[in-house]
Amino acid sequence: MARPQHDVVKVKTVAENRRARYEYAIDETFEAGIALTGTEVKSLRFGEGSIAEAYAEVKDDQLWLVNANIPEFSHGNRFNHEPKRPRKLLMHEREIGKLHSAISRQGMTLIPLSVYFNARGRAKVELALAKGRKLHDKREHEKEKDWKREQGRLLRDRG
Repeated sequence: MARPQHDVVKVKTVAENRRARYEYAIDETFEAGIALTGTEVKSLRFGEGSIAEAYAEVKDDQLWLVNANIPEFSHGNRFNHEPKRPRKLLMHEREIGKLHSAISRQGMTLIPLSVYFNARGRAKVELALAKGRKLHDKREHEKEKDWKREQGRLLRDRG
């Protein structure tokens, strides 16, 4: 079940994919938990991590976060984790099925928008079901955004 954006309580944002809203037309957002090891959690709590090149995929009815970089923990020992390993995302089976069908039928992509800790201290990923933008779509989006910003300025100055 998709959760509207305003329901999500982000206490501490660790990593954000700023280019995602420019590169992709976002259709729907979801929240998923991440299965992490101890040193990965510690690295994230120190604010380290990157999801710039990451994406999510469905394999064998399970959701995986691929290519996300969580650097090794500086005070970790021989049990330290591998920085770019695939990480399992935790969602209900029905939600995963819905995402899988959208990806396979409509040619959409699952991209992470942000990694954060919620109010209970759990690491979460905000995923977006999105469609890639072509170059002319990106230009159109920029023009629209600039115009909305200009409209706001005009209304604020006159109002």
